[in-house]
Amino acid sequence: MLKRLFIFLLVVPLCTGCAELAQIGTTLLESAAGPSVTSDQAALGLKEALSIGLSKGADVVSVKDGFFKNQAIKILFPEKAIKVKNTLEDVLGPVGKQMTDNVVEKLNRAAEDAARGAKPIFLSAIKKMTIQDAMGILMGEDDAATQYLKRSTSTELYSAFNPVIKNSLSKVQALNAWEDIITRYNQIPLVKQVNPSLDDYVTEKAMDGLFHMVAKEETAIRKDPVKRTTDLLKKVFAVQDNK
Repeated sequence: MLKRLFIFLLVVPLCTGCAELAQIGTTLLESAAGPSVTSDQAALGLKEALSIGLSKGADVVSVKDGFFKNQAIKILFPEKAIKVKNTLEDVLGPVGKQMTDNVVEKLNRAAEDAARGAKPIFLSAIKKMTIQDAMGILMGEDDAATQYLKRSTSTELYSAFNPVIKNSLSKVQALNAWEDIITRYNQIPLVKQVNPSLDDYVTEKAMDGLFHMVAKEETAIRKDPVKRTTDLLKKVFAVQDNK
């Protein structure tokens, strides 16, 4: 029966607005999981799980040190300017190291600040999730819901994050710290000047870190029954456990 359900999940996306197929999907899900779990309940359960996961993921990264002291998502010195970092630390010694460390901390502070604006965008995407989306996510990979959010929110998330990042970089004086580094670097004889866009870099890294934490929470809900804190979540993810 689950094999039939998987075939259905592959076919449905190819047919937009097919009410008959949607009804068939409901019947297959009920047959596979028992009459206590319908496709409507699957959608509702997935939305609940996503709301829990994104809330926890966003909360974790939007506080002080949420990025800076989390080695999995910490924003490091811009890769395109790593020669700047290495040269300053080699030429200036401890002073150069202090300057580059200062920039890294400020980049992470800006990301922490911007992450507070992620929830409304995620919640909007979750509300728009269809039954077909939910069924595909339920029976998908451990990060299927996170990948759905990436597809449906990345453009809007970037547009929302970028101005906040720019403002945050200014607020935490990251731009001043960056300008100091570039000025000192450019004073070194025979170096090639490098000055990548800080706001683009931090925005992309902030989004990566946020999705990483959301995926972590999603995986926990999928794999750890203790994380399924409501009866609906227990029912819905029991289907996934038996796939």
